[in-house]
Amino acid sequence: LTEKIKSSRDKISRGSNLNCITVDLTESASSNVSSLNTDGILFGKTIAIKDNLNLINTPTTCASKILDGHDSIYTATAVQKIIDAQGSIVAKTNMDEFAMGSSNEHSVFGGVKNPHNVDYVPGGSSGGSAVAVASGIVDMALGSDTGGSVRQPASFCSVYGLKPTYGRVSRYGLTAFASSFDQVGVFANSVENTVSLFEVISGHDKNDSTS
Repeated sequence: LTEKIKSSRDKISRGSNLNCITVDLTESASSNVSSLNTDGILFGKTIAIKDNLNLINTPTTCASKILDGHDSIYTATAVQKIIDAQGSIVAKTNMDEFAMGSSNEHSVFGGVKNPHNVDYVPGGSSGGSAVAVASGIVDMALGSDTGGSVRQPASFCSVYGLKPTYGRVSRYGLTAFASSFDQVGVFANSVENTVSLFEVISGHDKNDSTS
């Protein structure tokens, strides 16, 4: 697993032209390997999360200068479930600012490039997560979908994408675009990984009155 995380770090560096990563968490992921249980559902999987999902003590920018220097003071429920399932979170991903966009060109970090052809957009607003999977940086990633922000970039980048039924996954810790539509969704490089991540993050959460 340590070598796999190192490979993610190398791919983040080599794929910098794609501009899909906002925060590199591979160092902390590597330091946590020794504490993981090998029987966790997501053990051995590398995962990225969209930069509008909170992870305690890490930057959450929503791709906006407004949140420059802001570190999360708590962890989103869906993200915590990944940690509890022994998944390795190695990065946070670029997005349209505050998830308002469909091309991932509108970010304080600059636009994300489609890994299949950098002259094309990856779709948005979760384009960074789709590209992180499509370029092989991670096995799977979390995005958020209000009106297509997981489904469209999954299609543009030729990866698996799932927008769950509203309420199936807790939105606690997601910086919402439109709370009555938002849903945390999944990107993955296989059907099996899509199912595994979806099953891990699903379920009722007392912190989310709509779950």
